[in-house]
Amino acid sequence: MSANKKNIIVTGSAGFIGFHVCKYLLSKGFNVLGYDAMTDYYDVNLKKNRNSILLKSSSYQNVIGLLENKDLLFNTIKSFNPKIVIHLAAQAGVRFSIKSPESYINSNIIGTFNLLEILKKKEIEHFLMASTSSVYGANEELPFVENQKTDHQISFYAVTKKSNELMTHSYSHMYLLPTTMFRFFTVYGPWGRPDMALFKFTRKILENEPIDVYNYGKMKRDFTYVDDIVKAICLLMNEPPVNIRTNKKLYSNDTLSKVAPWRVVNIGNTKPVELMDYVRAIEKELNMKSKINYLPLQPGDVPETFSNVDLLKYLTGFKPDTDINHGVKQFINWYKSYYEK
Repeated sequence: MSANKKNIIVTGSAGFIGFHVCKYLLSKGFNVLGYDAMTDYYDVNLKKNRNSILLKSSSYQNVIGLLENKDLLFNTIKSFNPKIVIHLAAQAGVRFSIKSPESYINSNIIGTFNLLEILKKKEIEHFLMASTSSVYGANEELPFVENQKTDHQISFYAVTKKSNELMTHSYSHMYLLPTTMFRFFTVYGPWGRPDMALFKFTRKILENEPIDVYNYGKMKRDFTYVDDIVKAICLLMNEPPVNIRTNKKLYSNDTLSKVAPWRVVNIGNTKPVELMDYVRAIEKELNMKSKINYLPLQPGDVPETFSNVDLLKYLTGFKPDTDINHGVKQFINWYKSYYEK
């Protein structure tokens, strides 16, 4: 392990975004410990293969365990002694939260609580955590801005993530834990999750099966390429919110908490794409036409997402801008190489 770089823990390290974050941090010479439960919410082999790539680095080690296992989590953090913790582990998925809400309580609420209880006693330079654009819920004013009220979530998944934002703000205030919450907007790219649209559409089109298109195709999503997500996370990692009680430095943007070193930041592409244009981009890259099963809007879904990333640009100078055609191409190239070995 490199002795001249900070130790960073990434939870959810074998997950889609966590894997890409770990890979990037390792390429920059950081010592990284990945903590992941390897749950079977989707294909465990995909998670194992991501993890096997990370394990090729001598600067990487991993622990397999649940966030709910407080003793294991405590011992891991104590022995590794991280300066930065990037918390990406969670039970994801809007629709699955209707079928299995208890799993969201266990992972997203209890798991995050356990982590916060441990970190409140540590000298952590920066705690960073994934929230979701789903917390905007029933909001109709677009684009979504961090200082909008977010009181009307329409999926239980979003409820748990909004709860995480409230929990972390409280701990940030009480224990001066510098905290950044990310609101991700529909992340996609290579090594993506099989439960997400791009993965499902690609697989079904290649297998000549119909794809399910909800709200009869009248949906827009602010699709954000995974490399842009990683870049934003790692830039924000180097800009922790300031302990405002010592008044060292204040940002002018009013989305920074006024009583704690805490903030929430949108990470999106700021270019909502019509769902049918997304389908056409996949068809074009596969050189195949899809069979479409049009369905009504599903419970928990919103018709449109659209991010304002002025705060991200203000803090880091970076604004995601990957074109959807490029991102889809990169995913399909990966998909074919991975599944057609």
